[in-house]
Amino acid sequence: MIYEALLVFGVIVFTHVIHAIATQSFDPTKYHYSRLALLFFTCGAYFVYFWTRGGQTLAMKTWKIRLVNDDNQKLPLVKSMVRYCLAWMWFLPGLILSSQLGLKNAKLMTPVALGFCAWAATILLSKDRQFLHDVFAKTRLVQVPATQSVIS
Repeated sequence: MIYEALLVFGVIVFTHVIHAIATQSFDPTKYHYSRLALLFFTCGAYFVYFWTRGGQTLAMKTWKIRLVNDDNQKLPLVKSMVRYCLAWMWFLPGLILSSQLGLKNAKLMTPVALGFCAWAATILLSKDRQFLHDVFAKTRLVQVPATQSVIS
């Protein structure tokens, strides 16, 4: 996840710079919601693109992990989009709670971290040890043999 976050960070920075140039504003308080929406869709495009093309993002290729359909086939576009939205459950409950409690800066990280850990613990609920968003999206993470890295 850390390697994936590092790669996605580059996508986020690039998107933020493009947004700032387009709006001619580097002020973080201006155009806040349009920037967040653009970041959400740009990150979604990154993940959905790789998941539908071969089931692997760049980090997943490194770790020899592939995302497959419940019948072990490539993911269709809609299923990839559903999984991306469901994967936000890693962060969304903690962010909502932080917002409701009016938490800012470092204090907002506590509910986010607790929500992250709670979502990670959902792996214990699945007999196949799949995360809950994979169970709901009917997808699975599988190990890729060393000789095979991309679905044809």
